[in-house]
Amino acid sequence: MLWCIQLGDNVPGALPRGRSCARGPQTFPPGLPSVSTVTYVITGSCCKDSSCIPVCPVQCIRPRPGDPDFTTAEQLYIDPATCIDCGACMDECPVGVIHGEWDLPDELGEHLTLNRDYFAANPIEASSPPDRVRRRLPAGRPVLSVAIIGTGPAGCYAAAGLSEIKGVTVSMFDRLPTPFGLVRAGVAPDHANTKLIAKRFQSVLGRPNVRCFFNVEVGRDVAIDELLAYHHAVLWAGGAPDDRQLAIPGEGLDGCVSAREFVAWYNGHPDGTGRNFDLSGSRAVVIGNGNVALDVARILAQPVEVLGPTELADHALEALRHSTIADVVVTGRRGPEFAAYSSGELVGLDRAGIAMRAKPDEVRGLSGSGDRSARVLAAAAATPDPGPTRTVTLRFGLTPESIEGSDRVEAVTFRRADGTTEVIEASLVVRAIGYRGRRVPGLPFDELAGTFSHRAGRVVDPTTGEPVPGIYCSGWIKRGATGTIGTNKTDSAETVDSLLHDLEVGGLADPTYDMGQLDKFVRSRQPDVVDKDGWSRIDQAERSAGRASRRPRVKLVTVEALLAASRMPA
Repeated sequence: MLWCIQLGDNVPGALPRGRSCARGPQTFPPGLPSVSTVTYVITGSCCKDSSCIPVCPVQCIRPRPGDPDFTTAEQLYIDPATCIDCGACMDECPVGVIHGEWDLPDELGEHLTLNRDYFAANPIEASSPPDRVRRRLPAGRPVLSVAIIGTGPAGCYAAAGLSEIKGVTVSMFDRLPTPFGLVRAGVAPDHANTKLIAKRFQSVLGRPNVRCFFNVEVGRDVAIDELLAYHHAVLWAGGAPDDRQLAIPGEGLDGCVSAREFVAWYNGHPDGTGRNFDLSGSRAVVIGNGNVALDVARILAQPVEVLGPTELADHALEALRHSTIADVVVTGRRGPEFAAYSSGELVGLDRAGIAMRAKPDEVRGLSGSGDRSARVLAAAAATPDPGPTRTVTLRFGLTPESIEGSDRVEAVTFRRADGTTEVIEASLVVRAIGYRGRRVPGLPFDELAGTFSHRAGRVVDPTTGEPVPGIYCSGWIKRGATGTIGTNKTDSAETVDSLLHDLEVGGLADPTYDMGQLDKFVRSRQPDVVDKDGWSRIDQAERSAGRASRRPRVKLVTVEALLAASRMPA
């Protein structure tokens, strides 16, 4: 057993300040002091994957799954008074946002205070690491096969939980030739750290008991009932592919688009290829003030030189190079205290080198607040006109009433709480008011919530309350388009637990056909299946092109180009 203490600089035999001891959990015997002179800090873009929590030997990271504020907290926090500087959390973090205090960049220095202040209101009581539950199949049911539809975070976390169980085989399906869903095509290209979670998901796809069937659309190429004939269960993790509507006059005019469409375009999603967005005007209006709204504003306002080294799709990079949009107005219906974006995203926008502005009367009363978002908004309201430079203007208390224009967008009319109106001229309007799930033929769907009808991940018939045999769900189609990437981990764990319980009590029928025949069956319906090797060739082709231009990757943005790359010789 290795015991290791971080002592002060002047203590004989102490490790140098800023140097950590052996990685991994350590146990400190009774009476042995553990004095920490430094700490680790969780900074912005925390995905709340929670992988850091089980490896922490002193349990100084909060909130934990199951804590009352786990679903509402913007990020996880490390208690500097408890941290022993072991570094296990930094090694485990899938998105690289945990730093040692000693090498924390100046612009992230405030996170020391943020981490400390969280524990002032939520003091840690003595606790031990959460028990590692090793799932096993019941003795009478030693084999389980599950088809997972969708390879985004929800699908990958479900596959991770299932495939670590002896006797389980997982088949993953995606309608695109590429995996990872919104990690690949939704996370903004300048959020490189957040995209690192794909490495963890890639390791799941590489497991020998995980099969991949990409470029296969369930419902078109194969039916759910046909997949059930080869599997004990089908778990739908297909996300929320539609968007919410404003339901106001003029919403159908050219130049009014959804954030989903715009994000797909700049991220190189095949559905966005060939789209053209008019960037020749002087102003764009983004309706909504969540994180996606800020992503859209940042992409529109940042200098193209900043975006050039990222994964931004080439066609979007070229269009933004010629953009004349000088002001991006981001609007919210309510006041700034109700904004849906995280403070980290707002601070990140401020640090992007973009001139930010706000109306003093719309953020009045925030200047004395210690909240990070309040400080940024108060500073934006006090900033003089930056002159001829691109700006992001944050507006509040504006409810869209109509979109004006004859053939295309010319302006948006907003209504204030006092009944007065304001017209903001714009040539582009982006609706960023939320994603919405889509009905899947044959499965119960809650039209109001835009999700499947379910109970703890079991899809249920709303008329009878009875589960639909063998059908489960996870992710946005289960809970709605909320939460961070890591939220899908606990969400998927609940569904996996429900599925395993149903197997144990005899609620899952054995498949009709042998799993060994699945590949032949799927290829008979869709000859252009992309398997693990095919995806690996696509990945290598994109990375190779990226190295040539000093970028992480250059994305192939059409299904045809992706399929061609998947067939290239190794």
